[in-house]
Amino acid sequence: MLEILLYSLSGLFMKVSDDAHDQKHNTILGIVAAVICGVTIGYLAVTSADAACIFLAILIGTVAAWKVDCLNHILSLLIFVGIIIVLGFPTIGIVTLAVCAVAAFLDEIGNDSKWAAEQRYVKEFFQYRFALKIVILIFAVLGMLTTIYPELQIAGIQFFTPLTFVYFLAFELSYELVGLKFNAIYDRAESLLGVIRGVDRSAND
Repeated sequence: MLEILLYSLSGLFMKVSDDAHDQKHNTILGIVAAVICGVTIGYLAVTSADAACIFLAILIGTVAAWKVDCLNHILSLLIFVGIIIVLGFPTIGIVTLAVCAVAAFLDEIGNDSKWAAEQRYVKEFFQYRFALKIVILIFAVLGMLTTIYPELQIAGIQFFTPLTFVYFLAFELSYELVGLKFNAIYDRAESLLGVIRGVDRSAND
């Protein structure tokens, strides 16, 4: 399915952008990854109300936590906002957006908290952004229930489809897997490029 592929690619390029900037100081790679990430989440946002709500909430949460702090983040944000302005934004539930944004904000500040870092389970809770995951799961379960009991629908509250939770897990899994393997892949790619350049120089001499 296209959605799960785009969610996965969004997580992948978001992490590549972060680590290229934070760990390798590779501005070009960071910017390229940020642009691709902005395009993929922008496309998801204009084609799915669930994705629009989730990614806008993440944007609000990260901005509120002062985590949009480098060129990569700013570029990705501008591309995302530009796409939803030009192509239009689906109708979303303001209450759901607010709850998800608060969860995203808590994940961000909790991940940087010295107190949380000293508490093993609290540290892992925020490190893997469980506040937002739990909120999305709750809205997905409620969304499933509303298909059985339509009277549970409440004005201003947007419920997600169960698949949205699966898609978001694909986003998070992709993000975490790249984080685990980024250094090894990056260093191997650098070594390979060094060998290719060496061969190219030898051929030209």
